[in-house]
This record gives sequence, C-alpha cells and structure tokens, in this order.
Amino acid sequence: MTVGSVGSVGEGIRDQAPQQSLGTAAARNLATTTKSVPQMQEITSRWLLRMLPWVQVQGGTYRVNRRLSYSVGDGRVTFVQTGDRVAVIPAELGELPALRDFDDEAALAELAQRCEQREFAAGEVLATGGQAADRIFLLAHGRVEKVGEGPYGDEAVVEVLADGAYFGDQALVDREAVWQYTARAATACTVLVLTRDDVLNLADRAESLRSHLAGLAALPHQRTNKYGEAAIDLSAGHVGESVVPHTYVDYDAAPREYELSVAQTVLKVHSRVADLYNQPMNQTEQQLRLTVEALRERQEHELINNREFGLLNNCDYGQRLQPHDGVPSPDDMDELLSRRRGSKLFLAHPRAIAAFGRECNRRGLVPDSVEVAGHHVPAWRGVPIFPCNKIPVTEARTTSIICMRTGEDEQGVIGLRQSGIPDEIEPSLSVRFMGIDEQAIISYLVTAYYSAAVLVPDALGVLENVEVSRWR
Repeated sequence: MTVGSVGSVGEGIRDQAPQQSLGTAAARNLATTTKSVPQMQEITSRWLLRMLPWVQVQGGTYRVNRRLSYSVGDGRVTFVQTGDRVAVIPAELGELPALRDFDDEAALAELAQRCEQREFAAGEVLATGGQAADRIFLLAHGRVEKVGEGPYGDEAVVEVLADGAYFGDQALVDREAVWQYTARAATACTVLVLTRDDVLNLADRAESLRSHLAGLAALPHQRTNKYGEAAIDLSAGHVGESVVPHTYVDYDAAPREYELSVAQTVLKVHSRVADLYNQPMNQTEQQLRLTVEALRERQEHELINNREFGLLNNCDYGQRLQPHDGVPSPDDMDELLSRRRGSKLFLAHPRAIAAFGRECNRRGLVPDSVEVAGHHVPAWRGVPIFPCNKIPVTEARTTSIICMRTGEDEQGVIGLRQSGIPDEIEPSLSVRFMGIDEQAIISYLVTAYYSAAVLVPDALGVLENVEVSRWR
C-alpha cells in the first residue's frame, strides 16, 4: 500500500462526523402515525344506482300491467357451431312469428335440419327488393344491411342486422310476400336459409304444423295499433249525429311480475379485534363499510347483466340497434335517441365513451357536457352519458351503449326495493347480528334486496356490438 492510499483512507474517516441527535427511525417508535381509512379499488361512481328512481315494493313483487298485445315472435335465434358448420337449435325456431308457441319437437328438429348453411362475402346481395320472398334467412354471424330507396331515389340503409337476427319471416305464411328492401352483406356473413316450400312440404306430413299454420290466419285480422296493442276504437272530425263507436281497453291477462333479487354475505369479526383494536377507527365499522361497498358494486352489476331482470338482457329486440360502421358514431347515438321520447341518460363503458369521443373528433364535433350532482358529465343532445364499467367488453373488443327513459310517471325504467326491513342501515340493505360462535367470532348477515323493471318496451334501448378499439 502506498503512502498516498493511506492518506486517502484517513481523510474519509475524518469526514464521518459522529451522530449528534436521535435518528428518525428510532424516533418513530415514540410517534403516533396519521392513518387513512382502508382504501378499496373496486369502488366506482355507480351512476346507475344514483340515477334510477327507486320504487317501494311491498310484498317483494312488482307487477307490470300493460294493454293486451298481439305482437309475437320478436326474439333472436341461437345457434351451435361445430368447426365451420353452424346449426340452429330446434327450439329456437319458436322465436319466429309463424312458429311462436309451436311445441312439436320432432317437427322443429326436422325444420332445423332443412336449414341450409350459406356464406356471403361483404357486398353480396342476399335478397333483392321487389322480388318474391319465398325464404327466411337466419343470421348466424356477420352484419347485414337492409337497403331501401330514399325519398329522392337514392339508396338508404334502413336497418342493420347482426348475429341472431332473422328476416323474411313473412314468407312462411304469405305466398304473395315480396321483399320490401334489399338485404346486403356488410361483412362476411354466415346464414341459414329455410324456404317456404320446405315448411309447406313438412306441413303436408305433420298435422301439428299444418293446423298451427292454419290457425295463424286469424291473427292478422286483429285490430291493433302500430305497437301491436289491442286497438281502442275512436271517432274524430265527425259532424252531425254520427254514431260514436263503442270501445274498451283490454289488459294483458298474464302480466310480468318482478321479484326482488338478493345479494348476501356473512361478515365475520373476531371479538378480540372488535374489543381491543378500535382506536382511532372502529374495526367493525370499517369492515362493514367495505362490505357494503362491495355489495353495492355487485348490485349494479346485477342490474346490468342479470338474465332475469338485467337491462342488457331485458331490452326488447325491437329496441336493439347495430352501429352502421362498427364504431359508435353521432348518427348511431341519434338513432338510439330517436327510438324513445324523453330519454334521460346513456350508460356506456368508459372505453365506449372514448371511442365515441374519437369519432366526434374525426368529424370535428365537440360533445357538450351537463352538470349532474356537482359533476360535469359528457352529454349528447343534452342527454348525459354516464360511465359504467359493469357493461361488459367482449374478447372481440365490442360492448354496448344503453339509453333509457326513467320513472313510473314516464313509463320508463325503475329500480325496485323494499325499505323498512328489519335491521336496516340503508334503504333495502340490512345488517343482522347472527351471534358469536365457540371460537369467539362475531357474525353479521349483510343483505341487499333490489331489482329493476322496464314498464314499456321503448323505455330502454341498446346500441350493440360497438367497437372500442378501432383507431382511424
């Protein structure tokens, strides 16, 4: 070691001054920390729960009475796929107006076998307007445009159909039916085709099908309004001593009933924790607060996705729209609004809101905003667009946008609950003490009751299959 090296080491030792005060690490042993309450990433704004008008439901059941309606067969058809082969589920043929309430399983199975699978490329014509309509198309996959003639002779897209839709169903019962539009594939499509001849040939051999089709002859003679409801006879604009028509309003004999659904969990807290560790925060209260937050999140998820009463599954098929170009455009939002009066709100996944914003930017439009409960919320045509991450985004990066009218007085969408239940801490949410077991663990039953009802079909609309990952 050189002399110079020894000098350098000595200088480093002299630079380390001795500690003259208590260090921060040791000082923390005598200090009191300032703590936050337990945080939770799952908590969202839950706009649906905040904006739905809640109706008190006594007895746990809400009945929706409506005028008698003669409309039938407005559902969608479900398929099964094996490799590149697609087949319709026989019972799903009952969604067709001509086969509604037809329950001969053998006949339906044979009709399903007679459906011929066909593939169409984008731009191909499936049916031409003005020609005889002698077959029904079941759309298994893809998008089809109904093209008609505009008021000045130009081409106009009347409607866009997607997976599960069907068209041409009038051909099964009307020999004189003609196509009122041209059906053109907007994307590559897989369809099943069932001809009228196949149905009539089977009817010649199957008495059940023949009698069912014959019984449909009386249905078109029922006097209905454009919504399919039994007509109310009225007279207007008459003079003199004209005979005033007699009428009455007929009701649906089997109205739908909504039962309150339930979400529950058992919260457990050890008595030693509850007794000794309650400063500065009460452990039981914090445990309960986070449990209630999770329960409310699940409640909103069920109101969107539940198969029995969820908004996505209970939207009338006549109120479901397809975007004309995949992305959510201002044109699609306008069409969604035009399907109902007094729309109060949109619900969309945040990624769908971003996709709509990109489309507005591309067109040079700036969506307005409205203030709701102190928050500035994006809006379209003055109707707020609330974010809701409970609306699913599929693996194909598509989602849905919901538009609704709310309130009993407006014949809209309402939330259902029952306030005043035992041990209630919030409306329709209770916490019941269940006792202490032999291990000194305290149990609480946390329960929420809720549901939702759509009073008339046009109160709720959905823009389906919205693409959220397309960048232009």
